[in-house]
This record gives sequence, structure tokens and C-alpha cells, in this order.
Amino acid sequence: MFTPLLAVGLLVAAFVGFNIGGSSTGVAFGPAVGSGTVRKTAAAALMTCFALLGGWTVGRNVIDTLGGEIVPASEFTLAASVIILFFVGSALLISNLFGVPASTSMTAVGAIAGLGLASNSLQWAVMGRIVSWWLVAPVLAFWVCAVIGRYLYPYLDAWFGLDEATGLKAIATRTLVVGIGCYMAFSAGASNVANAVAPLVGSGALSADAGVLLAGGAIGVGAFTIARRTLDTVGNDLTDLPLLAALIVEVVSASLITSLSQIGIPASLAVSATMCVVGLGWGRATRTTRLSDAAQAMRGDEPIADGASGVTLSPDYAGEQGGGGGAGDAVPPIGDEDSDELGGTDLFDPAATGRVIVLWVATPTLSAVTSFVVFSVAP
Repeated sequence: MFTPLLAVGLLVAAFVGFNIGGSSTGVAFGPAVGSGTVRKTAAAALMTCFALLGGWTVGRNVIDTLGGEIVPASEFTLAASVIILFFVGSALLISNLFGVPASTSMTAVGAIAGLGLASNSLQWAVMGRIVSWWLVAPVLAFWVCAVIGRYLYPYLDAWFGLDEATGLKAIATRTLVVGIGCYMAFSAGASNVANAVAPLVGSGALSADAGVLLAGGAIGVGAFTIARRTLDTVGNDLTDLPLLAALIVEVVSASLITSLSQIGIPASLAVSATMCVVGLGWGRATRTTRLSDAAQAMRGDEPIADGASGVTLSPDYAGEQGGGGGAGDAVPPIGDEDSDELGGTDLFDPAATGRVIVLWVATPTLSAVTSFVVFSVAP
């Protein structure tokens, strides 16, 4: 039966989806819009379609987790569902005020966990599995991109030359940029649709189909409206981040989050994407030092000149000399990169990264504590 409380719940769910669309569209299609490959209206249309597709398919697994596995579905009264959605909406407001993309997934889990603690119904095994992946996913994102940054990025940049592509290569490049943006939108829908409607679905106020359509529609409205400003911001910011780097970050982070969504783990696309940026930058920065030189420095030995008699080059150095012609010949080997061009603070900001990580931890923690207090006082 339609009630005023249900109307409030639907409005709050739509508000959450609206803000998800506003923020996720910039992340997904910032490179495409910033490079002039697609217009904002086309980006919004693609975001709407692929986010809805992600929510309709893989996203159902995350809805099941948030709507009935962390705590039993019977705990989701309509009032409790509205309160939890209020916490998620508040997290979006906090992230906007601090200029940090806080994780709505982590905040939603925190609010639901607070309900479970207050009602003594929290499923600790499920919660432990989720938190374990929260710890593993950012580390995995960092190291995958760190390896790419150290060993593969210069060659990929030389081989593909995305920024200077012409003719058929330019067409292929534009297709790749748009395709990766669509993949990112699919991943955003798969992970975030549940944040907007899982409590209402768990309470029985909405069916899963209706919930996905509501969230997908709200994401679309956000994509066509407030995301236009986000696309301007992200597109301009990405002028300092090479197009290839942006695409690598999107592919790795989207693949990770889509995989987690497939197994029902609510995880943060923003966290994974940021750790990919940090890992890629750190990996590129380490190209100024060979592993053999670093090991000698740790032992207190003096580095041996490469031209000295009897020297065996370290694997990461020898492997980058290039066995013949090709784009790899133009790439300086590890250890010969210019430290002035690959300074770590130029590729990522450790202070800003620290601030983001602190807020990522604080936001779901605050959500869980506040939720626990609210549901303890008013069960």
C-alpha cells in the first residue's frame, strides 16, 4: 500500500540515485568528453543505458547482499529503510562538501551494520567477507597499476600514441575511449544501484525489478543534469592525466568492481579508481631506479657502473633494452628515466591521498556508529 512514508523512501532513493548519476558520469566519461570524443548529452545517454544494464544484471547480486544478507530482510521495516537511505544520502553530501568521492557502498554497509548491531542480527560471516574484500581490493588495484606503470606504460604509450592518433587509428582510439566509458558506466550501475534501493527491496516495499528501474532512472536524471558540471571538471582535470593513463585506470578499476559485484560484494568504484591512479603514478615514478641498484643501496653497497667488465644487467633493465626495432626503442630503460620528469609528487599527491583514505575510513565508520545509536534509541 502506498503511504506517505513510502513516498519519502522513494524520494530519498531517487535522491541517492540522482547524486550517483551526477558523480559517476564524470568518472566514466570524463576522458571521452575531455578529449572531445563525445558530447555531454551523448555521454549522459550512454551512462543511463549502461548503468541500467549493469544494475539489471550484475547489480542484483549486490541488492541481495545489502537487502537481506548483512542482516535478515525482516529487519528492514519501511522506517528503517528510509533511515538507512538517509545515511547514504548524507554521505553524498559530506563527500561533496569535502570534495572527496566518498564510497556510498561502504556507507550503506555501515548503516546496515549499525542496524544489525542494534538489533543483534548482524551476520558476522557476511560482514567479514565484505570487509576482507574492502582491504584486498584497493591493494590489488594499487599493485596492478603499479606494475603497469613501471613495466608496461611507456611501451603502451609509444605503441598506441593515443594523443597523436590520426586516420583509422584515430577512429579506433575514439571507439576504444567510448567503449571503456560504457564499461565504466556498467560497473558503476552494477555496484551503485543497490545503494539507492536495496533497503526498500529488502523491506518488501519494492520489487527488485522496480528498484533497479527507479535507481537507473534517477541515475539517468543525474547524468543529464548535474553531471554536466562534473564532466567539465573531470574533463579539464584529466588534461594533466594522459588519455592512456585515464583509460588504464578505468579498465582496471571497472574490472575489479564488476568482479566484486558479480559475487555480491558492495565495493567502492571511487576507492579503486583512486588507488589505481596512485599505483600507476608510483609505478611510473619508480622507473628512475633499477631493482638491482635499490638492493645494493639497501645492503650499503656502491652501485656498479653498467659499463663495467663482468656486469650482468638486472632482469628489469635487460628486458627493457629492446630486442630489435619498434616503438620500444624510443623508451628509456628503467634506471635511465629522468627523475625530474617522473617525480612521485608530480604523478600523485601523497597528502591528498592520505586525506582521501582518512575520509573513506571515517565516513562508513560514522555511518555505522550513528546508525547503531539511532536504532538503539528507537528500535
